[in-house]
Amino acid sequence: MIKVENHLGDIRIAGSYLTSLIGHAASSCFGVVRMSPIGAKQGLRTNILKGSPSDRGVKVYSEKGTGKIVIELHIYVTYGVNVAAIVDSIINKVRYVVESETGLSVHRVNVFVDGLES
Repeated sequence: MIKVENHLGDIRIAGSYLTSLIGHAASSCFGVVRMSPIGAKQGLRTNILKGSPSDRGVKVYSEKGTGKIVIELHIYVTYGVNVAAIVDSIINKVRYVVESETGLSVHRVNVFVDGLES
């Protein structure tokens, strides 16, 4: 749960909504084959559910005292494409979608390319 305070009161955004929003934005970018699970918890949930959970490959946390969020993405990209261009596209799209849909300030988007697939 992300909590934002302003002059009108408190706004609370569910973590599942935020990770789902980020996951859909990142996976819809050109060159992204799939999202890679982060850690044992996401990997186990992916294997048990036999599906593609919307938060797979997404980790969101806020930096203390700044009110800004940091997003980590783990992806697989298409073999033969310009990886740097894909990563720049993902960073820009995810930052734009999160800031326009939630009003949260994104401090950093870290994209980890875990592999290439054809």
